[in-house]
Amino acid sequence: MKYTQSGGQTTAGSKEWFTGDVQIDGIRNPDEQSDIGCAHVRFAPGARTAWHSHPKGQTLYVTDGIGLVARRGGGIQEIRPGDVVYIEPGEEHWHGAAPDRFMAHIAMHEADQNGQVVTWLEHVSDADYMA
Repeated sequence: MKYTQSGGQTTAGSKEWFTGDVQIDGIRNPDEQSDIGCAHVRFAPGARTAWHSHPKGQTLYVTDGIGLVARRGGGIQEIRPGDVVYIEPGEEHWHGAAPDRFMAHIAMHEADQNGQVVTWLEHVSDADYMA
């Protein structure tokens, strides 16, 4: 068993990868013991990720609020507390808060053999977000 005492700091989501106010609490990064990475991510109303994909997929567990998730070429799905979303490996997608609500989720993903967990792409346009 490995115990890690709470004490990490909340960090702002990078403007390169997010639109709007996003706050991230890291839970764990992939390391020599496990390929799993995990974070608790909070989105202010209208905030969202850029388009991105994960080489080994991603699981989202919504903890609070109302959010949106979409895959490239697909429709937008509303997500609520308790919802679980599995994104397939390599599937381009985005997720974030609804326009008028906060949303938080736990994001879980695995590193590939090169240690990569995500490939970031372009920002989601306002038109795509409001579609």
